Amino acid sequence: MAGVNPDGTLKGKVALVTGASRGIGEAIAVRLAMEGAKVVASARTAEEGESKLPGTLHATVERIRAAGGEATAVRADLSVEADRVRLVDETVAAYGPVDILVNDAAVTFFIPVETFPKRRFDLMFEVQVWAPLHLAQLVLPSMRERRQGWIVNISSGAAIHPQQPYNRRGGGTIYGMCKAALERFSTGLASEVYEDNVAVNVISPGLVDTPGVAVHGLITEATKDRVTPIEYIAEAVYRLSIGDPKTMTGCIDHAAPMLQELGIAPSELV
Repeated sequence: MAGVNPDGTLKGKVALVTGASRGIGEAIAVRLAMEGAKVVASARTAEEGESKLPGTLHATVERIRAAGGEATAVRADLSVEADRVRLVDETVAAYGPVDILVNDAAVTFFIPVETFPKRRFDLMFEVQVWAPLHLAQLVLPSMRERRQGWIVNISSGAAIHPQQPYNRRGGGTIYGMCKAALERFSTGLASEVYEDNVAVNVISPGLVDTPGVAVHGLITEATKDRVTPIEYIAEAVYRLSIGDPKTMTGCIDHAAPMLQELGIAPSELV
């Protein structure tokens, strides 16, 4: 039976998870809390009515607390520099220095390149590329000083180069650019902080049935057989968050194949 273990492998660790009001981010926050981490859940949607999509930070935190875990919500718009700084400051004030940073937040527009507006291009890169980089800058000094840290960036199969025969459904090119940039950033950062005992990894969830995926209509008759349970990505992030920074860093993995290779079944979420 799934539950929160206050003396789990993440006891005493502070985890900051962005995009945690729903979907993948919520599942990751829950899974880390189940192992005893003190979790700060962040997103733009704190309360009901602030988004057209279901899910809020309040609900995520209450879910964790109801199961016996420890969590705090910090509302932040990651497209705003001051919000990113405040997010880390409030995390440190609540629980202490960040041990685990999970960059899951994203804003995505599926528009063909020919008509893609610059303002939306700028917003996507700000949230999906620059924000993870900036948050890493904010937490790395403490990680380096303490010689421990784990950064996990959530990518997508969209980062993989398209192969023929090409899919006529357009609009995913900029999203793929963002994720490819995030992956290259991650492996580069992993090399830069390797001697500081800080791990930086990338995990792709596969196709997961989340509110964001639903609003973009990505699950169809043609793709429904590829849907991966959300527990897989949550488990994969947890495993990367306890990995040895000397041997498990600079990886770009997909959740289900990674767990299969390790011989691990995902835990049920509380």
